[in-house]
Amino acid sequence: MQVIRAFLLMLIAAFAFTATAQVQQARGKASVTYQGKAATADDKAKASQAAQLKAVEFYYAEAGESESENFDAVREKILANPDRYILETTVLAEEDNPDKRQFTTAVRVSLNVANLRNLMKAGSAVAQAGAGQKSPLAFVFVSRQVASVKSFDDRVYKRVDETATGGLKEFHAKTGSEGESIGNGQVKTNASTSSQSNVAGNLSRSVEAGGSTTKRSSEATYRLIPSANLNQVFSSTFTRAGFSVKDAAFIEPMSGGKFKVASVEADYQTGNDLKTATLQSIASGMRAAQVPYIALGTMDVGTADKDPATGLVRVAVVVNARIFDVTQAIPDTKAAVGPVTYSGVGPTEDEARGNALKQAASSAARELASQVTAQRMQ
Repeated sequence: MQVIRAFLLMLIAAFAFTATAQVQQARGKASVTYQGKAATADDKAKASQAAQLKAVEFYYAEAGESESENFDAVREKILANPDRYILETTVLAEEDNPDKRQFTTAVRVSLNVANLRNLMKAGSAVAQAGAGQKSPLAFVFVSRQVASVKSFDDRVYKRVDETATGGLKEFHAKTGSEGESIGNGQVKTNASTSSQSNVAGNLSRSVEAGGSTTKRSSEATYRLIPSANLNQVFSSTFTRAGFSVKDAAFIEPMSGGKFKVASVEADYQTGNDLKTATLQSIASGMRAAQVPYIALGTMDVGTADKDPATGLVRVAVVVNARIFDVTQAIPDTKAAVGPVTYSGVGPTEDEARGNALKQAASSAARELASQVTAQRMQ
């Protein structure tokens, strides 16, 4: 029974991942103004079509700024053939307002996301270019997970300044008398002495305390996660977007030894940013290899927890990525993503992590390509 339950949960997770990637639901609402006393069938059909288009627009608005910008370029094509992109439509509410001569419809639609993405790519300038005109692009994405965190104790410095002042007064006085008398063959002497001593003193003391506390941020080191299968996700997404994708391993020998994947991985093992020397070497090496675009990024895998909806293991992945145009002396950032978090679920931590990484790779590459496409559509 436990095996069957685990198998069913695995199927649910796999289906949910696939469905999320290819089919999305969205809602839309629209109103039309009519001329007669009541809305006709044609008026209702127009309101329904306008609501469907609003739902598509809402989907692109949620997908991001670049996706929403691309939607404007293909709006008419969606209107011309809505059945290709809208799988089904459910009417949620209808309202006829004769006083304003306005009919309003609210719908929920299931979108064929795969066809919508293909429509975007087909309309882009990069996709319409011939094989010899497509821009070469290479990419290096590093999947990593925190291996160790080094924390530092606070450094405390204390200082005490003391000031003391004082004085002492001393007074001594001595008086006396001496005399003698002679009579009857005798000498008689007498003497008297008195002394006085006074001592007065005062002391004042002040103390001033101060110091400082220095805190140092923790330092994290990462372990790299093998992700050869993710390279296929990135490669296929960028290729469908119209780029001529080049494997980074083939570019290294053509870069004069300046572009090294190992240097990129080493920098990302100890921090979130590439060193200046590494970036400069990448740019000059890519120019030598005559590859104008390079995509660089990290995918940070979080700790596993339990998904409250399915009870499966859930893992989150945070993506940061950029595409650089290295054709100029100072490279331009053509597209940027992140930090964005994607989650994956599965019956085991390994499967959940794999699903999360695949979704993160696909979504990040698609967003990067969409931003470049949007620029070329302008």
